[in-house]
Amino acid sequence: RWLCYDRCMTIILSENFRALFYAPFYAAHASGAFKRAGVEVELRPSSDPLEAARALRAGEVDVMWGGPLRVLIARDKDPGSDLVCFCDVVARDPFFVVGATPRPDFKFADLLSMKLATVSEVPTPWVCLQDDLRRAGVDPAKVDRVTDKDMAENEAALREGKVDAVQVFQPYAENLVSTGAGHIWNAAAGRGLTAYTTLVTRRGILADRADELARMIRGMDATLKWFAVTPSLEIVDVVQSFFPEVPRDLFAACIDRYRALELWGRDPVIRREGYDRLHAAMRSSGILSRDIAFEDVIDTKLATRAIG
Repeated sequence: RWLCYDRCMTIILSENFRALFYAPFYAAHASGAFKRAGVEVELRPSSDPLEAARALRAGEVDVMWGGPLRVLIARDKDPGSDLVCFCDVVARDPFFVVGATPRPDFKFADLLSMKLATVSEVPTPWVCLQDDLRRAGVDPAKVDRVTDKDMAENEAALREGKVDAVQVFQPYAENLVSTGAGHIWNAAAGRGLTAYTTLVTRRGILADRADELARMIRGMDATLKWFAVTPSLEIVDVVQSFFPEVPRDLFAACIDRYRALELWGRDPVIRREGYDRLHAAMRSSGILSRDIAFEDVIDTKLATRAIG
């Protein structure tokens, strides 16, 4: 164990937004994993991902968690952007396509004959799904989409028969499945590694506070390993306070499904394979205007040393 002495400064960590698939971040904080790794971490709420990124750039926080997608966009717009991803946590896409009726032989081409409600709150889910469609030979522009509703509204629309399928994450997917109102047609995690959520900081902080960030990485590594083997109800008990509205058993079922899909990385080292898949999706969607090199926005050296 590492001891954190009085001189150890607090790392201010900004929440991206409240989402169940971020459970390891909440668990590392609530379980004391960061403290046991020898670093004090203050968890600061954020209203939305844009606000989290603004606070990081302004120096109001030291680290945020968020999608490499936004780091890539920042680099695309400003080649001098100093944002860097340094610790992998959510290594696969946490979204599902859930339909109103069973479709065990689902193919992406099926979406051409139905109305699909996609995620409006954040861009990454559709950026990745449209790339899946293109790879399957389906023109995303030909899909009849509802694009202006949030996931709660889309869940209600599926129950009411207003749409044929929805794109949602947990607990919306599990809530639909557990009540018989929805059936999982596609789990995006099944496509393989897709760099989805990492810890992000600025290059100067990465250099100046490398020891503290390395300890933070070790805390996340311990949490990921704990997630891999701990009964889901025990995990829920640690993080339930962040999601008081989600019933305990439903929450556990969400954790179980995500774990079966290997959503969370086995360690905190960001894989190039996952980066390449996200980068390709961003290029095919047009949200990224040029290629961005892995090393321009990703640092694996600190995580590799931290857990080595």
